[in-house]
Amino acid sequence: MKNYVLLATYAAFLGVLSRPAVTSAQGTPIEPLKIYQGGLSAVSLEQALSSVQPGSVVVLGEQHGTMTQAEQQVLVMETLRHRGLTVSVGMEFFDVTQQSFVDQFRGGTLSESDFLKAISWGGFPFAAYREQTLFPELGVGHVVALNVPRSVTGRIAKVGVENLTPQERSYLPVDFTLGNSSYKARFREAMGGHVPSEESFLRYFAAQSAWDDSMALKASEFLQSHPDQVLVIVVGEFHSQYGGGLPDRLKARGVSNVLTFSLINLHDLDPAQQEEAVRPSPTWGQRGDFVWTSLVP
Repeated sequence: MKNYVLLATYAAFLGVLSRPAVTSAQGTPIEPLKIYQGGLSAVSLEQALSSVQPGSVVVLGEQHGTMTQAEQQVLVMETLRHRGLTVSVGMEFFDVTQQSFVDQFRGGTLSESDFLKAISWGGFPFAAYREQTLFPELGVGHVVALNVPRSVTGRIAKVGVENLTPQERSYLPVDFTLGNSSYKARFREAMGGHVPSEESFLRYFAAQSAWDDSMALKASEFLQSHPDQVLVIVVGEFHSQYGGGLPDRLKARGVSNVLTFSLINLHDLDPAQQEEAVRPSPTWGQRGDFVWTSLVP
């Protein structure tokens, strides 16, 4: 498989592989639409969000395009607003070059169809992200386009960071840092034999890390200029699970209060797999500060 084809598909591929491995052991059936903390202990959403304060980041790791998880995300935002907090939203799907289009769409000067055309939207139904994009109050909260342009990550995967043009490099943090060793090992496990060489793997991991570190920097900069707000980030779960990707880079960039939710779909999982998905992994640790389950065919 050619490198550029792999780059175009590996994010979705990782989303599939983030589901738990098959096991034949008996397990405890896990209830859908429950929030679990540290294993099989269920808590309310209000309890899960009780530590959130101005200056916090709440990371919602999702399986892309799942409407039930979209509803869960909006419920998090509504619960925070009900507590009197000002909520802004950071979106993995929007890159930094698209911020003006996001603002125009939210302000009503750009129709949804023109907005989606302007940002070259594709792959997942926008219905799963419309409410999150429109949630922050105009003039108060913001929607922040977090990501580095895909053209840049595509170039990293193809030629490596060291061979980017000065313009391409300008989209990366000046002190760009790769993900930590645990994240790298998990990324390698997920990619399996689907990369042609070690050199290719290292380029793909650099591209993955560029997503995480660039999003973390943008989120940190936003909170520095809006310390009275809470930033809720919607991102693919692989970037957030087990804390090694985006959460790790957020903390490295000075965001001290980071809360992570892993939103996972239990459909087609037997009780043992469901329990495995919720309990901390013996290899990687806790999937998120909280695991919020759903059951969607």
